[in-house]
Amino acid sequence: MKRLLITIDGPAGAGKTTISRLLSRRLGYAYLDTGALYRGVAWAVHRGGVDPDDEAAVTALCRKIDLKFVPGPDRTLFYVNGEDATDAIRTPAVTMLSSRVSAHPGVRACLLDRQRAMGREKAVVVEGRDMGTVVFPEADVKFFLTASLEVRAARRFAEMKTGTAQTLVDVTTDMQTRDRNDASRAVAPLKPADDAILIDASVMPVETVIERMLEHIHSST
Repeated sequence: MKRLLITIDGPAGAGKTTISRLLSRRLGYAYLDTGALYRGVAWAVHRGGVDPDDEAAVTALCRKIDLKFVPGPDRTLFYVNGEDATDAIRTPAVTMLSSRVSAHPGVRACLLDRQRAMGREKAVVVEGRDMGTVVFPEADVKFFLTASLEVRAARRFAEMKTGTAQTLVDVTTDMQTRDRNDASRAVAPLKPADDAILIDASVMPVETVIERMLEHIHSST
């Protein structure tokens, strides 16, 4: 089978990370979590005391930041300026901040070339929100993975570490706000590519989602 560039877009909590990782393993492909790049910028903004609404300042930080994926024995680690931020970028605060940061055209332009360079060799599954529409419009196979707000919020709440002060209602409200921000931003809003294959994973088991994707992938080669 020829080497393919596969994109998986969708809203928060739809299962993109789990599905993308499993699909990449089944195919023997690399896996790229582009959302981690924006989270990394957001984390650096927070750590540096930068105003997240100051596009010029956030873009300047983005241009000089070092973001790196490092394969580990059990999972891929993510480093920001040489510091392991794998878990730190997944906190609720950084999650919400990344939505604000990613709305800046300057930040999206800053990370665009980095993402395209990572996918240039193909044989990769790329996860994000505008991969099939903006970053890789020429992708060989595009998926848009979604699920109901209630299901997505419940999944995200279950994934959160014990001891969090957030309730399921808090998580649902935050997710609804992020959905609205991502879908309404002026640059690269969250939406399916015209040629994307839509999959609703609200009640579909993970393995069924993977098998359906593999059917589409094999039929396209």
